[in-house]
Amino acid sequence: MAKKASDLKHGAGAAKSKPSPKAVSADGRTIRTPLTQNPHAIRDTREKVLEVAIGREVRAFRKKLGITVADLAVATDISLGMLSKIENGITSPSLTTLQALSRALGVPVTAFFRRFEEEHAAVFVKAGEGLDVERRGTRAGHQYNLLGHIGSNTSGVVVEPYLITLTEDSDVFPTFQHAGMEFLYMLEGEVVYRHGNNLYPMKPGDSLFFDADAPHGPEQLTRLPMRYLSIICYPQSSAG
Repeated sequence: MAKKASDLKHGAGAAKSKPSPKAVSADGRTIRTPLTQNPHAIRDTREKVLEVAIGREVRAFRKKLGITVADLAVATDISLGMLSKIENGITSPSLTTLQALSRALGVPVTAFFRRFEEEHAAVFVKAGEGLDVERRGTRAGHQYNLLGHIGSNTSGVVVEPYLITLTEDSDVFPTFQHAGMEFLYMLEGEVVYRHGNNLYPMKPGDSLFFDADAPHGPEQLTRLPMRYLSIICYPQSSAG
């Protein structure tokens, strides 16, 4: 069906201002929370340029020492204007300038290239090739298939995506409790899932996003077999 002109106009306007996502709370109220990040945005491509990478590192090391641009200018005998251009990635500093910055900031010259040379990991898992792991629910007949893992990374967040399968041999296990946030997405079967004092009947296509520090888990296995995605996120500082 063709969209009305008014619908198209509305859609164009929505692209400029981020819409507020809606969620339903335990008491049935609609909750609107503002988006703080555009999932379709891209970073300035200049970030890939060496000058920008060096500038970001210079600024980070300077702020770590708690000194101003003026202080750094005095220590390096580099003008304020030049330092500003370096920190903003507008100009390419010479080797002599980098050496002066290195001495003043107390870091090796190679430290300025860290962000430019940094690699960003990715994990690709083909269908059926995830890693079977044991978690607390394994003893209750819950099968955990880890779909990927990246340890130390630039985000400071650990993410564990699991494909969880329950069969006729599985028991209910509503007492999981751990740090971080968790997202569930039902793929097959039906379950009544508990989070704290609330119960959520879930069917394929339903999702549940929650604070994992509250007791949670499948309360009633309504229709088996059952499969759902479980994505757990927590700070790297609490890993292990």
